[in-house]
Amino acid sequence: MTPDPSQDDDEEDIPELPPGVKNYMTPQGFAHMERELHRLLHEDRPKVVEIVSWAAGNGDRSENGDYIYGKKKLREIDRRIRFLNKRLEKAEVVDPARQAHLDRVYFGATVTYVNPRDEEITVTLVGVDEADMARGRISWRSPIARALFKAGEGDVVNVQTPAGRMPLEVVAITYGADAP
Repeated sequence: MTPDPSQDDDEEDIPELPPGVKNYMTPQGFAHMERELHRLLHEDRPKVVEIVSWAAGNGDRSENGDYIYGKKKLREIDRRIRFLNKRLEKAEVVDPARQAHLDRVYFGATVTYVNPRDEEITVTLVGVDEADMARGRISWRSPIARALFKAGEGDVVNVQTPAGRMPLEVVAITYGADAP
């Protein structure tokens, strides 16, 4: 059977970090990605391979839903495995609990700031693959994180937004076990 080029597993859809940019990651983020990779390799992929093998043995593959869906699922799993391998290989783990300059905002800091609407917002600066705004975890490469970088408590920094510059006042900075 010849491979279908329209279903090629090109890695062009995997977001790359810009050249020269380190892939900083917290120890927790690194461990989370390792667990996901282990689960995909040792649980999910073998189950799907078993289903595809069983479905392939049932004859005509062109109308076999289990076979078609299984092959699609296998491609998705393999794509995610490649992504995780690349990211973990290039990861530089930084433990925020070991930060020496606790009075300034650096990678891993949990920062509380006040915006112009007097809203108090708390965010943690994490790796690009760990960002989750719903949990208050923002990428260290985001505009807000870049604006906060090296700021101290009481400092006012400006973040560039589509509507213009927005001042943010840093209220608190914590690291590691002290972080909420």
